[in-house]
Amino acid sequence: MSDSRDFCPRCGDPIPERDEPLPGMPRERDDVLCDSCYFDDFELVDAPEKVQVRVCAQCGAIERGNRWVDVGARDYTDIAIEEVSNALGVHVNAQDVRWGVEPEQVDENNIRMHCHFSGVVRDTPVEETAIVPVSIARETCQRCGRIAGGYFASLVQVRADDRTPTTEEAETAIEIAESYIAEREDKGDRDAFISSIKRTPNGPNIKISTNKMGSGVAKQIRERFGGTIEEHPTLVTEDGDGNEVYRVTFVARLPRYTAGDIIDPEDDDGPVLVRSNRGRLKGIRLTSGDPYESEFEEGERPEAEHLGSVEDAEETTVVTVEDEHAVQVLDPETFESKTIPRPDYFDPEAAMVSVLKSQSGLHILPDEAVEDEDEE
Repeated sequence: MSDSRDFCPRCGDPIPERDEPLPGMPRERDDVLCDSCYFDDFELVDAPEKVQVRVCAQCGAIERGNRWVDVGARDYTDIAIEEVSNALGVHVNAQDVRWGVEPEQVDENNIRMHCHFSGVVRDTPVEETAIVPVSIARETCQRCGRIAGGYFASLVQVRADDRTPTTEEAETAIEIAESYIAEREDKGDRDAFISSIKRTPNGPNIKISTNKMGSGVAKQIRERFGGTIEEHPTLVTEDGDGNEVYRVTFVARLPRYTAGDIIDPEDDDGPVLVRSNRGRLKGIRLTSGDPYESEFEEGERPEAEHLGSVEDAEETTVVTVEDEHAVQVLDPETFESKTIPRPDYFDPEAAMVSVLKSQSGLHILPDEAVEDEDEE
């Protein structure tokens, strides 16, 4: 490379001729310096004096910028390497850059990072080493602080229409809530948490982090059991912008009648074994075996008397089949012969049947309904 007619303004030595910058691109300010003077001030790496990693002592999340991030790390060496790597800068004129970071664990909360860099600048190989101390500061993230303080924005109450939720219904509703929130946690939503679950005699009370998630849990419970959702907002405060902040109580009210219940609607067509309570109530007539569907829309219920459930069924003896509409069986309590309606699901070859005795009389239940209850 031949010398140009330019001289270094710092030492006066001639400067080797260099390639002209592309049209429209400015010449680098340091291009006027000779290599010796250029490298006197040259720094290959711009490294911070120290790096602090803020870690939540409860959940292990780390703070990045103004938010907390779940990282799922068993220790924080890899996180320290990542934070230091992100904080390092390499000179823009360096080419063929190679680098590596070696951690040195000083103690539980301090790591010393040995950073090694090499590259080519002005056709000259250069190397540089930087040592960056990293400290682990253990704090409490906003999420864990809210959980510890019992914070909640919505309350989901699981209740039932004119009855108390069964233990199975209550526990299933709790499982639905836990699964719903866990799914959102898995997707990285740090606003998702259940603050508390209280099992009361009237049904579970579930305190949830946001109104949106409380609504979602209530809808999932309704999807599983049917019924209705009532919303009761309460003004609790105002935010920094003067907007009103509400806490909402969602009452997931389960239907009065559930699958397996036996009811007597006020239509004079006989008792019904409830099969489904989602949307319109559906079932089967015990007098005929005909399908039944309520005229009422979701959230309402037909006027009916509750006679019992398949759990109350008793097995008794078939005495004789009288005709296509009637069959004679023994009363399971008095052992008297009783003539009762013959539904179309009755097997005329059967020697024994399951019946429900109520104030409406004796009625034969479908075998599969009783078998399903026995399996449960």
